[in-house]
Amino acid sequence: MKKGKLLRLIPFFLSWLAAGGILTVATSGYAERNVRTGKPLVLAVEFNTHAASAYVAKSRGLYQAEGLQIKTFDSYITGMALAAALTRGDVDAAYICLVPAISAYANGGVRLKVVSGTHHYGYAVVVDPKKIKTPQDLQKPGIRIGCVREGNTADMLFQKAIGDYRLDKTVILDKVRRMNPPEQMLALQMGRLDAAVIPEHYPSIAVSQGFKTLVGARDLWPGMQGSVLVASERLLESSPEIVRSLVKINREATRWINAHPKEAAVIVADALQVGGNKFPVFPAKQASLAGKLTISPDIVLASLTRGLEVTTSVEPIQVQRTIDYMVTLGYIRSSFDAGKILKLDWPEKDS
Repeated sequence: MKKGKLLRLIPFFLSWLAAGGILTVATSGYAERNVRTGKPLVLAVEFNTHAASAYVAKSRGLYQAEGLQIKTFDSYITGMALAAALTRGDVDAAYICLVPAISAYANGGVRLKVVSGTHHYGYAVVVDPKKIKTPQDLQKPGIRIGCVREGNTADMLFQKAIGDYRLDKTVILDKVRRMNPPEQMLALQMGRLDAAVIPEHYPSIAVSQGFKTLVGARDLWPGMQGSVLVASERLLESSPEIVRSLVKINREATRWINAHPKEAAVIVADALQVGGNKFPVFPAKQASLAGKLTISPDIVLASLTRGLEVTTSVEPIQVQRTIDYMVTLGYIRSSFDAGKILKLDWPEKDS
């Protein structure tokens, strides 16, 4: 790797390692012991519609039906915060964006495998249409842009947009204010940002309030793998039957979402509400921010049907493309064969 890229990687990696301590939405402890193996199981999700299959599975009792007594989920405000938890060994399996999963593997040395997909796409640049009508307008003086930290998927897509639309990278990045998704949404609503680069369900919230999607993942990266279900290798080695059950549950929940999108939207909208005792250890600042956002079933329905493509499909070529592009951005040190983190050979029916 060139010296310049290595220097860029160091502060990113340090902030990434620290992310779990400051961005965790809820850390509610270990799941109940698995009724079949007696081993503790901890599941984690990102706090957005990317984890729809997990929320639906929990609501419909699919984990219990498979003998996995999940008490609660650990929920994280960004994928990089969840990646940090994986690095610390706090999580057995997670519904996580592909980019931070790759970072956890390549930068954090986390022994994990992608065992299923959860969705394609799921990220967008949303803007104030009075100020921004084309990607080139992002370069105008005075335009303020919000984006998550370097290394997250939304940042990767934004970097790709800058290249695809031949924007001046120096000019654009000088305008960027690094914020997590709820902070970006509130800043957009308050007129403190003119554009936000965010994962679903936040773009769907923004569109419902009169903001416009300038460019989305479908435009920038056809076939893009959004999020995946990952399992730690220690879980795979000690209890492969648990991982098999998780994959089965994910497939069943995904089929149900696509067959019953309105009912799924109600479940997911309820799961994303913040307040009362729902997240008893939710840090005060994050609870205050997230609690101010209205997340209705209609917004979630738009997210599930237009912002995402809810599917368990994982194309190895798309994973390899992501790995290679992350190298060009300096997110990881060097490329590797995507097959090293993929374990997708889970038949539909037990043999």
